Amino acid sequence: MSQLIRNIGPRALNLSARAFSSQRTSEPPIPPYQWHKTESDGVKRARLLYQSRKRGMLENDLLLSTFAAKHLKSMDEALLNQYDRLLNLPSNDWDIYYWAVGNKPVPDDFDNKIMALLKEHVKNVNREKRLRQPDLN
Repeated sequence: MSQLIRNIGPRALNLSARAFSSQRTSEPPIPPYQWHKTESDGVKRARLLYQSRKRGMLENDLLLSTFAAKHLKSMDEALLNQYDRLLNLPSNDWDIYYWAVGNKPVPDDFDNKIMALLKEHVKNVNREKRLRQPDLN
């Protein structure tokens, strides 16, 4: 780093940093979700299991991976589609978390049977240990 500063000078570094930060005034747009129309049932369940485990937010990783382990195998096509929408349409993971735990009202688009099942799962009435994600079979 010091060699770089000597070569281009500290003033040039400062100017380039300001120029870079002024170009990034907003978040990049999130591309619209592409539905997997030709996906087989088994591939869809595997994809949803993966997406349930790899959210990027530990709270949702634990909630959704344990939910998927419990319910994914028994979901019919309609429930799979609702779950797919829940995992892929909201752009903010915190929204899903707050809806599931009841801190925010669920929008009409996501107030369905899957959300009711997820809210029931979050209550954890049987006091199951959910300190880590379930093992993959």
